[in-house]
Amino acid sequence: MAKAPAGKARMQAKQAEVGKARFEAVMRAAEQSGLLSGKSGRIGGRVSPALVRQAKRQTGIESDTDLIEFALATVALEDNFAEAFRESRGKVDPELKLGF
Repeated sequence: MAKAPAGKARMQAKQAEVGKARFEAVMRAAEQSGLLSGKSGRIGGRVSPALVRQAKRQTGIESDTDLIEFALATVALEDNFAEAFRESRGKVDPELKLGF
């Protein structure tokens, strides 16, 4: 098997490092929110193998179970900031002094 060029290998290592940090942050937040207690549920479905491969590559996650748990935790913890920001458009007093 051919080795990846040094620049590509560094980028992949950095991506894996970021993916691991993101995974750990999301899973820690899910744990603190009580979303990971009582793991007795099961989930099944058919998905594209290409989707699973790319998601694993992006996150650095190797097991299907961890990938599904991470994906569900990410959705469950979503803060909907963009939606709230969009809904607030035009509701802030234009005379409000912001201090800068």
